[in-house]
Amino acid sequence: MKHVNIVIVGAGIAGSILAAQLPDHLSVMVLDKKRLDGHPDSFKKPCGGLIAPDAQRSLAKLGLTIPKDVLASPQIFSVTTVDLPVKLTRHYQRFYLNVHRHKLDVWLASLIPEHVEVMDQSVVTKIQPHDDYVDIEYHRNQTTHHIRCDYCIGADGANSITRSATHAPKIRQYMAIQHHFPLHNTQPFLGCFFDESITDSYGWFGVKDDVLELGAALPLTDSLKRFEQLKSSLLTMGYPLDQPIFKEACLVNSPKSLKEIYLGEKRVLLIGEAAGWISPSSLEGLSYAIDSAIMASKALVQKDPLVSYTHLTRFLKVKIKLKQWKSLVLYTPLFRRWVMRSGLSSIQKIKESADSLHIVHGKAGKK
Repeated sequence: MKHVNIVIVGAGIAGSILAAQLPDHLSVMVLDKKRLDGHPDSFKKPCGGLIAPDAQRSLAKLGLTIPKDVLASPQIFSVTTVDLPVKLTRHYQRFYLNVHRHKLDVWLASLIPEHVEVMDQSVVTKIQPHDDYVDIEYHRNQTTHHIRCDYCIGADGANSITRSATHAPKIRQYMAIQHHFPLHNTQPFLGCFFDESITDSYGWFGVKDDVLELGAALPLTDSLKRFEQLKSSLLTMGYPLDQPIFKEACLVNSPKSLKEIYLGEKRVLLIGEAAGWISPSSLEGLSYAIDSAIMASKALVQKDPLVSYTHLTRFLKVKIKLKQWKSLVLYTPLFRRWVMRSGLSSIQKIKESADSLHIVHGKAGKK
């Protein structure tokens, strides 16, 4: 059986950055289920594709600059926030980078050094941790393979087989559903929607080039029914939603308490969303994926990687705790509406363009 120092399960944001940061004297293998050549038929993670300031800062620390073909058009500098039940709207200045998430994943995977063995289109089926090593089984090209490693790193997202191979506690999850629609002539904008009768999380509305994207993080029970309810609410308000040209969905984690964040055990480490590193208020996970990958790369060259990784990620837990407090305000209707009605931190748009979609007295339409 082949033996390597480290196997990374998942070549998303966290996995690719970890593979690029590990020293070259280690033998490293990366396993990922999607095609990493950018093929349009490859698996694509449903994602709003917005890089928040924290993630921009983390990329800057790595000295990375995003290629222009990864960027999506347009770049929007405000978010329209709508409380649907009371038809309350506010605009807030934000500094996100609008990107194509799949292209971002493929670009980061392309930065993995040549000495790292990358196996795309590989589905991991079994992970067996032992005291001194980890055995991994995966399928590729209709063949079952086995590999043994000193450490297995789970970077495989919310539906993590690596996490399931440990004694990790159950973590709160949502079903993220996203539909794509033709843009037509509507002025592009970025929006987020709150409706506690549909979800105790939120929905989003954005533009990628000539496509509108409507998504929502929904409870696992009746998630499709809830999404259709959100679409119906937006249609009655005048939002331009035709028949979708593409549909996608995936699980997304959202830690309800710090106890749900699990860093690993024995010779298994979890990074990114697999560990629970994701904001419970905004579901922003890119910055946590980058930071946890960097910290894991430092920990894996120490005598006791898990102890070192636990120490290095203490400030990430502080960030998560602060986001949990923020989510109490954001997702409690009374608090959210008080903040929105106060106009705190909101901006007043000077002029609406002639063809922009906006909400006036509870109705949306063309001005």
